[in-house]
Amino acid sequence: MSKTPEKKRLLVVDDALIMRAIIKDTARHAGWEIAGEAINGVEAVARYRELKPDLVTLDIVMPEMDGVEALRTIRQESPDAHVVMISAIDQRAKLSECIQLGAIDFVVKPFDKQRLQSLFQTYLHAKGSS
Repeated sequence: MSKTPEKKRLLVVDDALIMRAIIKDTARHAGWEIAGEAINGVEAVARYRELKPDLVTLDIVMPEMDGVEALRTIRQESPDAHVVMISAIDQRAKLSECIQLGAIDFVVKPFDKQRLQSLFQTYLHAKGSS
């Protein structure tokens, strides 16, 4: 009996329904399981605590708590959390702050679906992101 490797689990966080749909669809095609989703930073932190996903995609600009603050909170509580930031082109300045806070990568909106697909493939097979 060969054991099938477990799918990696993704938490998708974005206040825009269409962005969540694109990310989820791309991730599923890359072999990821969608563990859950959230529409703001407050929900993101709560869902991370609940689900302990292998990877989080986290939008920067969201209501209630932005992605930078959510990243800070998640990484303080779980220093080994793997978070990829999602930002609009005009948010590039925030990306360096996110990298300093421990984000492992970023994707700029509007998405290049091949870049997003490649990112998911990379982290699906990455060692240490279990």
